[in-house]
Amino acid sequence: MKRILFVAEAVTLAQVVRLVTLARALDPARYEIHFASARFDDLIFRETRFVQHPIWSLSPAVIDARVARGQRLYGRRTLAAYVREERALLQAVRPDLVVGDLRLSLAISAPLDGVPYAALINAYWSPFAVREGFPLPEHPIVKLLGVALAERTFEQALPFVFRHFARPLNQLRRRHGLAELGTMPEVLTFGDHTLFPDTPTLVPTRGLPAHQRYLGYIPWSPPVPLPEWWSRLDPGRPTVYVTLGSSGRVQRLPVVLDAAASLGCQVLLATAGRVRLGALPPHVFAADYLPGDLAARRAAVVISNGGSTTGYQALAEGRPVLGLPFNLDQYLASQAIVRAGAGLIVRAGLADVKTVAAALSRLLAEPSFATRATDVAADLGRSNAPAAFAGLVDREVA
Repeated sequence: MKRILFVAEAVTLAQVVRLVTLARALDPARYEIHFASARFDDLIFRETRFVQHPIWSLSPAVIDARVARGQRLYGRRTLAAYVREERALLQAVRPDLVVGDLRLSLAISAPLDGVPYAALINAYWSPFAVREGFPLPEHPIVKLLGVALAERTFEQALPFVFRHFARPLNQLRRRHGLAELGTMPEVLTFGDHTLFPDTPTLVPTRGLPAHQRYLGYIPWSPPVPLPEWWSRLDPGRPTVYVTLGSSGRVQRLPVVLDAAASLGCQVLLATAGRVRLGALPPHVFAADYLPGDLAARRAAVVISNGGSTTGYQALAEGRPVLGLPFNLDQYLASQAIVRAGAGLIVRAGLADVKTVAAALSRLLAEPSFATRATDVAADLGRSNAPAAFAGLVDREVA
């Protein structure tokens, strides 16, 4: 049997569940599946038979703090430790293919051990993505300078920022006799195969090399039953599904709930276990986790951290999205959704009841958002990422 090794950088839930979904698509009669991660939550790995390999990752709290301070996520020492652990794992497992999601150090480990490497990354990070520019994420300079001036400063500083992000990996590659890769987009998309969990309509590219290809939307919902309160929902009240996921700014949750209440909305809230709520306001129904596809389908609008995981899930159900992005990845995903006419953005760092309520009111009142979301749903529905991935592995490995 061929061996496939999946390596997740468990910074957010998305990095793990995307790989698990793809791994499940492989025929267990033909492939021995190994999975390396710092987390093996039962919610995600339930009923899987992967060979599990615990590895070290920076904690989500450390990554979150560095993002909030505008710092580089990975230094050379951290990447060197990752490489040492990965090389030991590669030599023990001897996989025919290694698949990573945001595990940047695999750009060193896999070539050194001669293992073909497939990188899963959204197409909006590709150097070949069609874009007018990069959006300004939340950063301390936004509060210091204001959005307009901070945007101009960010645009001027972006080449330096991208080089700064990539420098530790490039230095470590040089130390191991490997060529430098370039700046941040080249580092993030490096691989023998670069796989985009997007569609070309939603996130277009130009002049894409043959090794970079679209898989399509990767669907995943927590395998949890509907809560007991589901049958008590008011069918006559406008409904909003709210989840800020594992990396959204939960500090803004009271703002979101107050904004929805001001419009008379019913809220389905999934907390991802990140907050403990006391008495809930009227018409707010909460659970740690909800079946995201069913919750989005039940709602008129989905409010999320703006990232692709929940954003695409909402669009797959034909529901417009209000994104409250914080980091650059969330801004890029939200930007794609807004460009498709299927959503709006409110900056997480500046969100208040008034701005969130105004955006939510537009999404509820203007039919064009729902119409465009329905169009995107049809586009996403034409893709089958698990099948596309399984086909790729069969061609390249079997």
